Amino acid sequence: MAPPLLHRNRWRPVTFTKRPMSMVQVMDQLEFLAPMEAKLISDLPSGDGWQFEPKWDGFRCIAIKDGHSVELWGKSGKPLGRYFPEVTGMVQGLPFERLSLDGELIIAVDGKGAFDALQQRLHPAESRIRKLSVETPAILMVFDLLHEGDCRWHDQPLMERRAALDAVFNKMPTDARLRLSPVTSDSEVARRWFEELTRELDGIVVKRLDQPYVSGERAMLKMKRLRTADCVVGGFRYGKDSKLVGSLLLGLYNQSGELDHVGFTSAFAKQDKPALTAKIEKLRGGPGFTGKSPGAPSRWSTERSSQWESLRPELVAEVQYDQVTGDRFRHGAGFVRWRPDKSPSACTFDQLAVPMAPNAVIKAVLEGR
Repeated sequence: MAPPLLHRNRWRPVTFTKRPMSMVQVMDQLEFLAPMEAKLISDLPSGDGWQFEPKWDGFRCIAIKDGHSVELWGKSGKPLGRYFPEVTGMVQGLPFERLSLDGELIIAVDGKGAFDALQQRLHPAESRIRKLSVETPAILMVFDLLHEGDCRWHDQPLMERRAALDAVFNKMPTDARLRLSPVTSDSEVARRWFEELTRELDGIVVKRLDQPYVSGERAMLKMKRLRTADCVVGGFRYGKDSKLVGSLLLGLYNQSGELDHVGFTSAFAKQDKPALTAKIEKLRGGPGFTGKSPGAPSRWSTERSSQWESLRPELVAEVQYDQVTGDRFRHGAGFVRWRPDKSPSACTFDQLAVPMAPNAVIKAVLEGR
């Protein structure tokens, strides 16, 4: 039984007959294949038989060209084509009749990766999408081959898929919106990438060279870079139906000397919350965030998310984060420790890692070999 395929959001199991060939011909219409996903690891594996590649920070995308039809699918099985017409047009122009690629949609603005620019594309107005597709065009960073012509490559081991993908790219026209992700099979090279390219790389993805493409399963590995920052606690929220602190609101000083809200941390043990609440409530009534504040109106706002208590900006917390989007932590930050030795005024945006544009990442990785 081959992995299930998804067509127009309808799951349908498809059975393929195994043949003693290096490739199996498939004449049916190309359909969405749920992307292979990754398990989180804390260290890179050693030994032979692994492929290492940069972890890209964008929207996962399965790009399918089948004759005159082009479709872009997100990881969840939702169509993305209408939001990225420039990528759809680029795929349509590729010199292949039938092609299915696994990759990542990425947008760079002023030489930096801009995840928020991707999010802005998810807009109901076609005119707005068309405008953004010209102003901030996306690229497709490709790292796997699923189908090409009448050959179904996803059943084949990665070593063969990558060789076929390289051959496909050798036939591609030069296009700034299409990139081939660099790889290495040397774990020491990958470790140098991770240890030395601290600004450029978000992490490393690891795959078995002898493994087929396992649709919808966590059959890959990923080691994400976790960074730390010292932040001012500018406010807090009580827990739901509780008189104890639920989350601390974090801030950094901008170039104008204003305290901007950048995220939150909430991973506190139940037994620690009474003491934390007493510590925090002593600082209530301060100016809080003097720049960007939490709870600004948005489609995700709720009554509770807009309610918070401001504090005097005296406490500094070291927190752990993974990614930054639009000058904010994309996910909740992990509390590391208090920093009584750190002046709140020293907590600025300079300490945050700035995501690099794809070309800069590729250049750094290739030069790091």
